[in-house]
Amino acid sequence: MPTSRLPAAVNSLEILGGGTLFLGWPLALLALPLPLLVYRLAPRARPVTAGALRLPATLAWAQTDNAGPERSWQGRLGVLLLALCWLALIVALARPQSLGEPLGTPLAGRDLMLGIDISGSMRENDLYAGNTRASRMAVVRQVAREFVARREGDRIGLIMFGSEAYVQTPLTTDHATVQHFLDQAAVGLAGRSTAIGDAIGLAVKRLRDRTADARVMILLTDGANSAGVVEPLDAARLARDHGIRIHTIGVGAEARPQSVIERAFGNQRAELDEATLSSVAEVTGGAYFRARDAAELESIYREIDALEPSDEEHEDFRPLLERYPWPLGVALALSIAWALLRALPTWRRARV
Repeated sequence: MPTSRLPAAVNSLEILGGGTLFLGWPLALLALPLPLLVYRLAPRARPVTAGALRLPATLAWAQTDNAGPERSWQGRLGVLLLALCWLALIVALARPQSLGEPLGTPLAGRDLMLGIDISGSMRENDLYAGNTRASRMAVVRQVAREFVARREGDRIGLIMFGSEAYVQTPLTTDHATVQHFLDQAAVGLAGRSTAIGDAIGLAVKRLRDRTADARVMILLTDGANSAGVVEPLDAARLARDHGIRIHTIGVGAEARPQSVIERAFGNQRAELDEATLSSVAEVTGGAYFRARDAAELESIYREIDALEPSDEEHEDFRPLLERYPWPLGVALALSIAWALLRALPTWRRARV
């Protein structure tokens, strides 16, 4: 299993739990004997022979210093605290690090653009989810959310189209965002007609410069091309020339005769153009599917999962975690303890 690469010069120490502690700057340890060298080599201070003004507040500190570490347990303890504090500071300066838990990331993934029809006819309640009747948009939204959740490692984008086509979500690995905008899809927002060719053209524009090995569009609609400036088959040929595969899905129950009231007040649209959708898929090397209910639509997305499998190969890496705050905190605690120890004689005299 691949792990994070570390410089060969970095020292390491085994720590509790079987982990390894690395020093990012091991040369900082050379500063450990610095206080001792200063103590041994620095010239001694000359004794003060002339009189000097002494303040009562400093008298106790001076008396403690004059006692010397060899004659006072407080002095010896103070020296020990300072030594440990210096040690902790140097260890923090050496930047101790450890390896975190392995994190898996896909080696590669597909660029996959979803094209969802949001024309007015998607309001029709002619699909069933189990025994419950639901609108086409509700069923498409739910099944598409589950499909997106399964596409781990893929970059997924979202195109909505009605009379016009627009990019709702650019290609991203943030699948939660794609699902959020799927939930927010509003039927009729882009007009009541269906611009299938424009949606394909927009997907080609977004996918043609991508470097992924597999670039795919899944186009879902319930009607025929009735708007836009690009013919679906022309857009499909352009997609083929750029190596983009298109799978098309025709959604909706079987057509039935409309009543006079439905023709007067219902959604006026052309029936599903299966011939064109099938041709678009065939030209680009994709497949055409027909969904008449939620179960069929779910089955179609599962079949697309098989045709366009997500890359399940992962490369594991272990992040380096900085551990210098721990010795830095120890140094802070030791310095506070040293200050309290120095103040102890003054507090005792103040109580007498």
